[in-house]
Amino acid sequence: MYRDCLKRAFDILFSCFGLLTLLPVFLVMAVWIKADSKGGVFYRQVRVGLHGKQFRIFKFRSMRLGSDQGSQITIGERDSRITRSGLFIRKYKLDELPQLINVFLGDMSFVGPRPEVPKYVDLYTDAQRKVLDVRPGITDMASIKYSNENELLGKAEDPEAYYIQTIMPDKLSINLEYVKYHSFAGDIAIIFQTLFKIL
Repeated sequence: MYRDCLKRAFDILFSCFGLLTLLPVFLVMAVWIKADSKGGVFYRQVRVGLHGKQFRIFKFRSMRLGSDQGSQITIGERDSRITRSGLFIRKYKLDELPQLINVFLGDMSFVGPRPEVPKYVDLYTDAQRKVLDVRPGITDMASIKYSNENELLGKAEDPEAYYIQTIMPDKLSINLEYVKYHSFAGDIAIIFQTLFKIL
């Protein structure tokens, strides 16, 4: 209980700090995205969160309007749906920054299993659904391991099948370990590992 309260207090404090500090970056990104292609600045996709509750995640829009009507798998630079600004913001994970709003609202945490879309959560086994016992996060160890996920999918003959059969089960295995053994100190370590990986 104390651990959860400490983690939530950390999330509120640093998401608020991050949103205020990064406001100039948000404004620059908003202008670039709007100038680059038609559509809004944010992309709001339904994801599955704590205890299976659905919420809408905030991301900077990196794809053309209507792109999510087809496959929900992106395949790196050869995905024609990605905009010019989108290639850059995806490469440096800048599209994830608006998720600070989700953290502040309590939909997400800084660290936790990345939230999936309902389509893929429906494929989870009962054991795998244990990842929904903790609040999803902006980053986790699986995200660090698969920081080149789009490249891997881009090389696959059938990207969606490769994701479902190979990447997703491994990610879930990593995140189930997190659910069992996570700690506040461990979360801080994951945050630093993520920053190191990006830089």
